[in-house]
Amino acid sequence: MHNELFSIGFLTIYSFGVMVAIGVICAVLLASKRAKVRNLCANFLYSLCIVSLVFGFIGARLLYLLVNLDSFISNPVQVLTGSGFVVYGGIIVGVLAAAVFCKLKNVRFLPYFDLVAPSIAIAQGFGRIGCLLAGCCYGRESNSIISMVFHNSSIAPNDVNLVTTQVISSIGNFMIAFALLVYSRKERADGKIGAMYLILYSSGRFVIEYFRSDYRGSIGAISTSQFISIFILIIGIAMVFCLGYWQKQQETSI
Repeated sequence: MHNELFSIGFLTIYSFGVMVAIGVICAVLLASKRAKVRNLCANFLYSLCIVSLVFGFIGARLLYLLVNLDSFISNPVQVLTGSGFVVYGGIIVGVLAAAVFCKLKNVRFLPYFDLVAPSIAIAQGFGRIGCLLAGCCYGRESNSIISMVFHNSSIAPNDVNLVTTQVISSIGNFMIAFALLVYSRKERADGKIGAMYLILYSSGRFVIEYFRSDYRGSIGAISTSQFISIFILIIGIAMVFCLGYWQKQQETSI
C-alpha cells in the first residue's frame, strides 16, 4: 500500500496520519452538530476534544511501548519516533482525561460521553483505513475471499494472502457509529449511549483479534487487546444495568 504519500523537503506526509486527521475532523464536526441538537455547549466540546486527543495519543503510544517493552528497553530512542500506537491506550486515557476535565470544570461527563461516542467510532473507522494504507494491523495468512496481498509494505508480510482485518475493523466501526446514532434518537439515560459503544467496540475487537497476525502482546492464551476487551465489556454492561436501575429509581420517586 501507500504509506508515504509525498514529501516536501524534510517533511513526509504519511497516509495513516492523513486518515487519522480526516477521521478526527469528521468526528468533531459530527459531535458539534449533535451538540446543538442536544443543547450541549459546542465551545466546551472543542476544549474537551483537544484534551481527549492529546492525552489519547499519549495513552495509545504508552500502551504500545508497554506491549513492546523488550524492544523499547533495547532501543529507548524509539520513544521519540512517531510510529506505533495501540487504540485501547488512546480510548482509556482519552476518556479518563475527558472525565477529569469535566470534573475540574464542574460539567457533567456522561452527556458529553454520549455525545462523542458515535464520533469516536467514526474516527476509528477512518483510522483503520489508515492502517490498511500503512500496512499495519494486518491479518493472518488466508486464501479466503476477504484476503488481500501486500507487495511493497515495510510492515506487513509481502506477496502472501492476508485477512483484511483493517477493512473489517473499519466497516465494523462505521456500523457501530450508525447503530449508536440510531440508538440515540430516543431519549436515553445519561451514559447509556457511551456504554453501548464500550459493549459494541469491545465485543468486535475481541473477535477481530483472532484474525490478526501482527504482534500485540499476550496474556496467557489471549492477546493484550482481548484481555482489555473483557474488562471494557464488563464495564459497559455494568453501566447499562446501573444506569437503567437509577433511571427507574428516579421515575418511581417522582
